[in-house]
Amino acid sequence: MPAMEDLKQALSGVGGVTRSLSLAEDAAEKIREMILLERLAPGTALPERDLAEALGVSRTPMREAIKLLANDGLVDYTASRRPFVADPSLEEICDYLRVQGALEALAGELACINTTDAQLHGIDILNREIVERADGDKMMSFNRDMAFHNAIVLASGNAALIETHGRYNARLWRARFMSSQRTVSRASTTQEHSRIVQALLARDEAGASQALKKHLKTAETNIAEAIFERALKSGK
Repeated sequence: MPAMEDLKQALSGVGGVTRSLSLAEDAAEKIREMILLERLAPGTALPERDLAEALGVSRTPMREAIKLLANDGLVDYTASRRPFVADPSLEEICDYLRVQGALEALAGELACINTTDAQLHGIDILNREIVERADGDKMMSFNRDMAFHNAIVLASGNAALIETHGRYNARLWRARFMSSQRTVSRASTTQEHSRIVQALLARDEAGASQALKKHLKTAETNIAEAIFERALKSGK
């Protein structure tokens, strides 16, 4: 794992968390963003005391924040229960993605049946925003992409599907972020989003299902290539 000095350097200048009803959630969000942007690389140790001091919170909310991130699959523990940034294998990521692909395909199918025209229009607007602001802030662009997918799942009107998708999506957050950042695949992603929206607007159940499943399959390829590219850069 990277040395403690690497953690301190990554955290330097980050600043404290925003005060709200849940310091644990605030701290978890700050660390989540740093993990996604790889300011905290896979394998980095996450000592509670140092994190709490860097973010200006006590150790109790920091401990809860780490638990939240562990539930999302972004943090793992050593045998002695010391937390570190998780580094799942490509096989593990793809297993989750295949389930997620099936979930989103079903969501698209159900959305064609259950959702309102207003909801479909909202999904179309989200997709337009993704295209128009593709070169903006990385986190904002990624959040719009996730909002697009989540809107489709919500449009399914199926509570069990929405809950299950949320659990899987949390574990795939970092992997999907990696996929979304590959500029070489941005044109194909835009085309796939367009096909998804067209099928939804036409209330084409089979078309929406197929387009969403294909989109998640493309994510598998993008993530595999992103992991390979990262390994080349790091010399591993």
